[in-house]
Amino acid sequence: VQKAPSRNLDIVLLDTAGRLHTRKDLMDEAVKIQRVCGKLRPGAPDEVWLVLDATVGQNGLRQAQAFNERLGLTGIIVTKLDGTAKGGILLPITMELGVPIRFVGTGETIDDLQQFEPAAFARALFEE
Repeated sequence: VQKAPSRNLDIVLLDTAGRLHTRKDLMDEAVKIQRVCGKLRPGAPDEVWLVLDATVGQNGLRQAQAFNERLGLTGIIVTKLDGTAKGGILLPITMELGVPIRFVGTGETIDDLQQFEPAAFARALFEE
């Protein structure tokens, strides 16, 4: 974040190691990262996304609530939608928290990460 302007970079992505919402030390660390970014560039971060595994089930709502309370989520990315999971927990998360789904992952390559399309997702939920 500090070096971005001197390197003429407009976008910096910070990806933390996976962390559970139940681990206070790791959640505190994420809040600290956010605070330090804000000191280095006022208003940063512009976006805070939570990456959820589609197989997470009902625990995903509790996880999203905790991350939203501590970090103020601006979006969700869901991965592993190519498996047997349908990611149905995303509906309660977006309805309760008002946090949009930004991207979905359906594989392991960069081309498998796609912008979220609500209509296609809704159709897939009810397909056999």
